[in-house]
Amino acid sequence: MFTKTQIATAVALASSVLPASSFAAEEETKEAAVLERIEVTANRRVQNIADVPVSIAAISEKQFENLMSGGGDILQLALQVPGLYAESSNGRVAPRFYIRGLGNTDFDLAASQPVSVIMDDVVMENVILKSFPLFDMQQVEVFRGPQGSLFGRNSTAGIVKFDTAKPTDDLDGYVKLGGGNYGSQVIEGAVGGGITDSFRARVSVKDDRRDDWISNGFTNEKNIYGGHKDTAVRTQVEVDLTDRWDLRFSYQQRDLDGTSTMFRANVLDQGSNKLNGNYKRDEVYYNDTPEYRNFQKYKNKGYSLYSNLDLDFATLSYIGSLQKADGSGFGDIDGGNEGGPGDIPFQSNTADGADVKQLTHELRLASNNNTGLTWQGGFYWFDSELTVETDPFFTTPSIVRHDNKTWAVFGQVSYDFTDALTLVGGLRYTKDDKTLKDIQSNINFKDVTTDDSKVSGDLALHYKVSDDWAVFSRFAHGFRAPSIQGRDVAFFGAPSVAKSETVTSIEVGTKGDLLENTLRLNTALFAYQVNDPQFTAVGGTDNLVQLLNADKGKAYGIEFDFEWLPIENLLFTAGFAYQKTEIQDKNLVVGICAQCDVTNPLVTIEGVERALVNGNPFPQAPEVTGNLTARWSQEVGNGEIFAFTDWSYQGKTNLFIYESQEFNTSGQFEGGLRLGYVNFGYDLEVALYGRNITDESNIKGGIDFNNNTAFVNEPRRYGIEITKRFY
Repeated sequence: MFTKTQIATAVALASSVLPASSFAAEEETKEAAVLERIEVTANRRVQNIADVPVSIAAISEKQFENLMSGGGDILQLALQVPGLYAESSNGRVAPRFYIRGLGNTDFDLAASQPVSVIMDDVVMENVILKSFPLFDMQQVEVFRGPQGSLFGRNSTAGIVKFDTAKPTDDLDGYVKLGGGNYGSQVIEGAVGGGITDSFRARVSVKDDRRDDWISNGFTNEKNIYGGHKDTAVRTQVEVDLTDRWDLRFSYQQRDLDGTSTMFRANVLDQGSNKLNGNYKRDEVYYNDTPEYRNFQKYKNKGYSLYSNLDLDFATLSYIGSLQKADGSGFGDIDGGNEGGPGDIPFQSNTADGADVKQLTHELRLASNNNTGLTWQGGFYWFDSELTVETDPFFTTPSIVRHDNKTWAVFGQVSYDFTDALTLVGGLRYTKDDKTLKDIQSNINFKDVTTDDSKVSGDLALHYKVSDDWAVFSRFAHGFRAPSIQGRDVAFFGAPSVAKSETVTSIEVGTKGDLLENTLRLNTALFAYQVNDPQFTAVGGTDNLVQLLNADKGKAYGIEFDFEWLPIENLLFTAGFAYQKTEIQDKNLVVGICAQCDVTNPLVTIEGVERALVNGNPFPQAPEVTGNLTARWSQEVGNGEIFAFTDWSYQGKTNLFIYESQEFNTSGQFEGGLRLGYVNFGYDLEVALYGRNITDESNIKGGIDFNNNTAFVNEPRRYGIEITKRFY
């Protein structure tokens, strides 16, 4: 739930940011007729966003509510923030995030990602953990650029940070009921408050269901794919041991029974990136069986302990967490059957299972003052064990285990030279060790190990030109540890290893409130270079998933967003990002598809054609992205009617490392709409929603080794939601 106080800290810079609009705050907003002050926790302190010399973005309450209407998952965040993109070929698990073009297209359950996902200050490192359902959120922030001097886990691309609503002394909560097309049903709610003067608790739940709606034209079975049952719960208790020491414990779990991504065979003609007549939104042509019907089943459990001890001069904080997940899924990789659609040279089905356990400890000491010289430092420990089973169905399944141990020390210092000029600097030392073990395979490989250590850091300058306008600059150096890919052992291939990548980034930006605080404008110019960037060569005629390092990768771009309140009941927001990415390696070659038109230069190596990819853009890095929202409201009696719409745009995007006529997209867009009535007296909202209201079929990814296979976005969804809040 979003309370008035929580929303004040919920939104952040350089994105589509909306002012808080909890029912109780509505009258205050109208009286002020100005944009609300925004506070964020980018530096692990509550600060005015205009005072933070970091490029941050956020999703506001109303935008988040609209995106998640009717059972939206974490992928709905894609394109809603300038510079942020997300996609997945693993259904409702294993999202892949990209910030400023930097990400990883690897679909394996052991994939390493340069974008960190942090939930309640705990890193969700494995891709299964990243997909935990989003509900009862307090704030969502996106940090662009290398991070590491403040948070436990370092990243080269950035951080997507989720903070859930916490227990408070006052009783509050909400209940939301929703229903829509495809038989969708959503029940969501939370209740929390003080039990005694020193003890508080909060319980949050979400049950999200959708009926099967995709038919199998090959077996003539109707509505057997596309549905899901996704249930999650979170329980938090907080106690004040003394007036200086508090503890909070959190437990969360998830149970998902759903459908893997629907791959669609030969929906792209050779030489074209447009969906052809083989594509039908609600029909595929699989030759699977009831036992292996594109299923996806996963369970998560997470335990976290938080401690804060006030030492007068500083606060000592501890965060410990144990996260577990296990499950499996099946995918019809070729997207069809022996008879088509189109030419399918051979059948390809894969089942994957995973069992992950992640243990983290973070100890941090932070000064208690907010001006002059402020500082914080910490120690971080990360230990994970992931067992992955891959069954290709033409030979014995393989089982491998990934072990990863990491520790780091980090710190940051901020100094106010004047009331207007602030310098911020941070350093981090990271030691990382990884091992891949053969539990069961057809090639019986020896243990594969990597280890590396690096120093990374950042330096930023913030200057207040006036009370309403500030400029900032930031230099950062990031580090991503070596990665190991073990999926290919299931297909008689050797494991692959990518060495460490480092990134050096620089950006300058502005933050300002104009027109008597009715227009907020934020801009940023950035450039970065990645040395030894880690890429994943997926597919090709060999159907392998191989890690590789390019020599260099370079990118530059611009981001801006604005928030404009022309009149008290009409709000516009917009965001735009342009990013130019380029692989720089004259000798880098990758496998290609046999049935498509590759536009890169080709070379023959050991009788096999490969593509030279020097100069290509990073895969899944949209050149242009944009978003636009508008919210209008009109007071009616003791309430209001409102209309909210959001639109996103995705420009040219290359899907693989090599370039071809088929596997790229451009000019894609989606829109959402929410119409409703709010009764302030009863704190009750009734709203009609629509997602992808123009029913666009947008290609989100492809598979190239067998035929021109693609997968697409969610269909048009619409329905009604009723929300009752209480305080």
